[in-house]
Amino acid sequence: MTAEAASHGMKVAEIEKGALGGTCLNRGCIPSKMLLHSADVVETIKRAGLFGIRVNGYKVDFPSIVKRVTEQVDGDSKNIENSFKGSKNPVLYHEKCEFVGKKTLKVGDKEITADKILIAAGSRPIIPDIPGLKGSGFMTSEEALRLTKQPKTMTIIGGGYIAAELAHFYGSLGTKINIVHRNGVLINREDRDIAQRLTDIFRQKYNLYTDSEPTKVSKNGTGFEIAIKDKNGKTQILKSDALLVAVGVKPYSDVLRLEKAGVKTDEKGHIIVDEYLRTSVDGIYALGDIIGKYQFRHSANHEAGYAVENIIHGKQVAVDYTAMPHAIFTSPQIGSVGKTEEQLKSEGADYLVGKYEYIDTAMGAAIEDRTGFVKFLVDRKTGRILGCHIIGTEAAALVHEAIVAMKSGSGSIYNIINSVHIHPALSEVVSRAAYSIG
Repeated sequence: MTAEAASHGMKVAEIEKGALGGTCLNRGCIPSKMLLHSADVVETIKRAGLFGIRVNGYKVDFPSIVKRVTEQVDGDSKNIENSFKGSKNPVLYHEKCEFVGKKTLKVGDKEITADKILIAAGSRPIIPDIPGLKGSGFMTSEEALRLTKQPKTMTIIGGGYIAAELAHFYGSLGTKINIVHRNGVLINREDRDIAQRLTDIFRQKYNLYTDSEPTKVSKNGTGFEIAIKDKNGKTQILKSDALLVAVGVKPYSDVLRLEKAGVKTDEKGHIIVDEYLRTSVDGIYALGDIIGKYQFRHSANHEAGYAVENIIHGKQVAVDYTAMPHAIFTSPQIGSVGKTEEQLKSEGADYLVGKYEYIDTAMGAAIEDRTGFVKFLVDRKTGRILGCHIIGTEAAALVHEAIVAMKSGSGSIYNIINSVHIHPALSEVVSRAAYSIG
């Protein structure tokens, strides 16, 4: 976006204290998915016997797995930084910044002003207030993506998508995993059927302590002792040589001193914006995690396209969030778009459900996917797709059929029902789920 603004005659400054490329490239979706592919390969090896392939052992070279990822990520980040070298417009300020006035920023020991400012500062991990946690040597996802030595046992506090993905990565490679989660199911913001299915699968692989909370963390030599208590008051001690905290993220708004600029935030610290990404201050816009609408890289990219129109071209186009999807790259994968059944129930919506298991299709049986399913939620009167939730092989790809159907034309389930699906492709499970509405 900086280059686009500069090409339109605007004088542009890019301010970034950390590595160029932001959260996604350096400590988010890119390194995590590269690491997760190694875990997926291991799981393929483990399942090979189902298909008559006898594998006589394998060895996990953990440092090489991490090195492959960090070299790629660090190289890409450095290339972005190098692209600014010698540039007079845009110019890069590789320093911390904060507001000192309405449209004035202190950057290092300098002050700069601008008529238009875009805040895309992102978010960082939440650190819960648990006795003994501070100073214990725990990790967040940032450190967990760059470990060079594989832990033998890891306790994960949290049960959201970051916790689930990292449990899959470390657990598939052989680390013993304990997961402590305050809710009864993992990924509890997902559709309940999806959340319950993943929880059931993870319970077979890992040690799950649901409806439980940590009460104290102690460091004993090189290991951790985590005291936990469940909803019935039962307490126990979990021992591990690594402790990962993954209970969610919070926006970086608190370090920007937004009050100096007059930019308003909500009770969680997210910057309040209107449909055009405008903040409470004329000329200041915001997007991405820091506004808290959809905390995904693809949603931030989507918003950035509108920011270009609204800031650079002055068109003031409202952001269209229709059919904003997301995926969780666990094993099995999860792909989701639209509302959950719980949301529809709370709204009193009149809807129908369609559901179909992978194993009941030809390709699902061929690949031995016995836990995956597709679930559609459809408006009873209009047939409009209200939500689609998938757990199973290639769920992150399969859900795009529902995304296109929801975004284009009428958004009707008949867009899928009336389309010819290749037999016996895996996409038949989407077609069958659509046909099963009722």
